Amino acid sequence: MRMLGKLPPRHDPRTLRLAKYLDLTKLPPIPSACDWTVKASPAWGMMGNDRVADCAVAAIGHGVQTWSANAAREITIPDQAIIKAYSAISGYRPSDPSSDRGSNMLDVLCYARKTGVGGHKIGAFAAVDPRDAAHVRAAVYLFGGLYTGLALPLSAERQKVWAVPAGGVKGKGAPGSWGGHAVWVVKFNGAQAVCITWAALQAMVWLFWGTYCDECYAVLSPDWLSGRQVAPSGFNLAALQADLKAVAS
Repeated sequence: MRMLGKLPPRHDPRTLRLAKYLDLTKLPPIPSACDWTVKASPAWGMMGNDRVADCAVAAIGHGVQTWSANAAREITIPDQAIIKAYSAISGYRPSDPSSDRGSNMLDVLCYARKTGVGGHKIGAFAAVDPRDAAHVRAAVYLFGGLYTGLALPLSAERQKVWAVPAGGVKGKGAPGSWGGHAVWVVKFNGAQAVCITWAALQAMVWLFWGTYCDECYAVLSPDWLSGRQVAPSGFNLAALQADLKAVAS
C-alpha cells in the first residue's frame, strides 16, 4: 500500500530563505546532473509509509540514508522510530486509526532540529523557491538532497514517470486531487528530478515539478557534513546556524 500524508504548507515568516545565503556567482558551477544514490543501498525502505500517513517524516529518514551513505556509512532509521516521531509531531495513536491524519513539513523540520528523528538531528533548514530552477538544483547538489512537498494529482497514481497529463491540470490532473505527499529528491538531470518514496526511486519530469511542487527545503545535517562547518562547494554553515538561533523560538 502507498500512503500519502503531507498536510498543506504552513507558512511561518521566521522560516529562513535559501536565497539569502546562496550566491551562485561565488560558487563553482552547479553540475547539470547530480546523483546521490550511487553510494547508497537500493533498499530504501517504506519507513512506515505503507501503514500510516507519515510521509513527511519518512522523507527525513530517506535523507539520513542519503547523507550517511555519501559522507561515511549508510544508516537506516528503523520504521518504529520514524512512526514514533510521527506520533509525537502529529498526535497519531496506533490504537486510534482516526488519529492518522498526516503532518506538516515545517512541523517535521522543527521537530527534527529540536528533538531529532531516531537519534538524528538536523542542524538547520531553509526554504527554497520551487520555481527557481537554479536554486532547486543547487540545493540538491550542495545539501545531498531536497526535502520536497507535492500536491499530487490522481493521474500520477498509475504513471511510471510522473508527468502532467495530456488533459492538463483539471480532473485527475488537478493539483492535490490524489493528496499531499512529501519526498526526498536525490537526483536530477536536464530532463527530470528523481525522489525516494515508498521504498523506491520515482522520476518526475521538470514540468510536473513546476506544476505540483508546493514547498521544498534545503536541510543541513551532521550526517552530511561529518562535523565540517563548510559544506561541499563552500556553503557557509556557521552563518545559517547563527541566523537560525536568532529566530528560533
